[in-house]
Amino acid sequence: MLIGGATLAQEVPYEEYDLDNGLHVILHQDNTAPVITAGVMYHVGSKDEDPGRTGFAHFFEHLLFEGTENIERGQWFDIVSSHGGSNNANTTQDRTYYYETFPSNNLELALWMESERMLHPVINQIGVDTQNEVVKEEKRQRIDNAPYGKVIYGTGINPHLFGKHPYGKSVIGSMEDLDAAQLDEFIAFNHKFYNPNNAVLVVAGDIKIDETKKMISDYFGTITNNAPKPTRTVIEETPITNTIKETEYDSNIQIPLKILAYRTPGMKSRDAYVLDYISTLLTGGKSSRMYKKMVDEQKIAMQVLAFPRTMEDYGTYILGALPLGDVSLDTLTTAMDEEITKLQTELITDREYQKLRNQFENQFVNSNSSIQGIANSLARNYMLYDDTSLINKEIEIYRSITPEDIKRVANEYLKKNQRLELDYLAEPAQ
Repeated sequence: MLIGGATLAQEVPYEEYDLDNGLHVILHQDNTAPVITAGVMYHVGSKDEDPGRTGFAHFFEHLLFEGTENIERGQWFDIVSSHGGSNNANTTQDRTYYYETFPSNNLELALWMESERMLHPVINQIGVDTQNEVVKEEKRQRIDNAPYGKVIYGTGINPHLFGKHPYGKSVIGSMEDLDAAQLDEFIAFNHKFYNPNNAVLVVAGDIKIDETKKMISDYFGTITNNAPKPTRTVIEETPITNTIKETEYDSNIQIPLKILAYRTPGMKSRDAYVLDYISTLLTGGKSSRMYKKMVDEQKIAMQVLAFPRTMEDYGTYILGALPLGDVSLDTLTTAMDEEITKLQTELITDREYQKLRNQFENQFVNSNSSIQGIANSLARNYMLYDDTSLINKEIEIYRSITPEDIKRVANEYLKKNQRLELDYLAEPAQ
C-alpha cells in the first residue's frame, strides 16, 4: 500500500492497493462537495487489435453500455440519469476509460454498475449490430464529413509516420473490419482484455475510505480473470531519414492546410514534456512566436497550430498553418521552418522562459480542480506512466526544463529529414 503526497499547496492525497485478482485500486477522499467519480480504465486500445480487425477497442467503448445480465439492454443511461448522475467513456491507442459521476450517496450504485460491466456484460448479435451503426455514424460525423477531420483524428497523418507500429491505424478503425467480424471474435476480445488484472479502478470524491474499501471488495473482489494479463512487445519503428511528402484531400474544406509532422518519444520520456513547452512557445496564444510572426506581422496565415500527441510507445508532434488569401503552402513551410531553426540555434529569452513556467504552473493547478479530472489523472498516471504520484509531482518535471533543453529537443526531433510534409487540400472538382 502506498500513500501519495507532495509539498504543493494543491496536493492530491490518495491511497492505492491491489485486490487478490490483480485489480489495482486508487482512492482519493475529498469531502468538500457531495460528489463522487468512479472510473475503470482498461489497458487496451487500438494498438492491441489484430490485423484485419481494427476498431475493436473503440467499438467496445460503445458495446459495453449495451447492458449486462442484471442491467437490461438500453437501461444503462436511464439508471445513471435517474439517480442524478452522468457517465461517459473514451478510447485512445493505449487505453479505454469508463466513468460515472454521481451524488455521493450513489457511490455503491456506481461501483455495482462498473462491476457489472466487468463481470456480466451481455455481448450478443443485436448489440453488435446496433453499435456497428452507431460507430459508423460517429465516423461519418467526426472524420468523413467534418472539416479537417483526418487531421484532427490523425487518420491523415499517422499512417505516414508509422509503417510497423499499430499507431498507424485509426482508433475508430475500419468499418469493413467491423462488418466482417463474427460475434465470437467480440466475445474473445472481451475475455482477453476486460479483466481485473488489466484494469485500474479509481474512486474519487466524497467517500469514506474504509466503507469504500468494503464495497470494492464486495463488488470486485470475487471477479476472476478470463485470461492472463496481456503482455506486450513494443514494435520498433524504422527511423525516418528522408522527408516524407504526401497529399491528402478533404471534400469538406475550402482552405488548404500545411502540416509538418514528426515522430517523437513516448509519453514517459522527459523530452515529451519539453515538446509541450515548445508547443506553447510557438502557438500558445496571440503573443506566441508563430502567431505573432505569421498571423500578425507577415499576415500570411489565418491560423497556426503546434501540438504534441503523446502515446505510450511513441508520440507525434504536429505543426501547421492555414494560409491567408492566396499565400502558397510553400511560403507557410518556409515561415514555420524559420521558427524551428530559431529554436535550434538560439536560447529562448528569460521572459519567454518565465512565462512558460507560469503557464504550466497554472495548467497543473487547473488539471486537479475537479473530481472527474483527478480521477482520470490518477488512473492514467498509474496505467500509462507507472507512477500514480505524478498527480502531485509532474509539475516538478516541467520546472526542471531549461532553455538548453528546449534547444536540444528542437535539434533532436524537429529535423527536416525526419518529418512528414503534408499538403491537406480541398477535394478537386470532378
